This record gives sequence, structure tokens and C-alpha cells, in this order.
Amino acid sequence: MILQDPQTIRHYQKITDGMVDLWRRRYSFEEIRLYLDGYISCLRNSNFVEQYLIHRLEEQALSFLRDPSNFELANPQTQMEVDTDYY
Repeated sequence: MILQDPQTIRHYQKITDGMVDLWRRRYSFEEIRLYLDGYISCLRNSNFVEQYLIHRLEEQALSFLRDPSNFELANPQTQMEVDTDYY
């Protein structure tokens, strides 16, 4: 299921950016899940987004949270490592 509604996509981006930010600040995955649950709960109570779109958004955000590659720190190569890769 791909999100297509522009408003829902913006919420997805905010949620995922928030989750990554919390992870970088050393919050546990349980705390990040609580953040996600709270965000989704607020959307459900606001009635600004259709319920079926919120359900899709929640599924996509949970999928993002379950994928460990989304929470890996980038390990940039030093210039010396880059130079030696060509030899």
C-alpha cells in the first residue's frame, strides 16, 4: 500500500523524521513506539484525516519502525579511505 494523499504523506514524513530524531537522541524503541501511538491517536481524534488514510499511515509508519536500516547511522568514509578505494 503506497500513500498517495498529500496530507497523509506529510504526516508520514513528520512521523518518520520524528522517530529517527528520537532514536538519534537515544530514546528506546518502546518510547519511539509510544510517540507513534500518540501521533496516530491525535490524528484519529482531530478528524482532519479520513480514518482509512490514518490506518494506512499507521501501517506504513509501523513498517518503517520495524526496519532496522532506517535507524542506522551513516558512516561516511574519510578522504584517505576514498583515495585507497581506487587503487
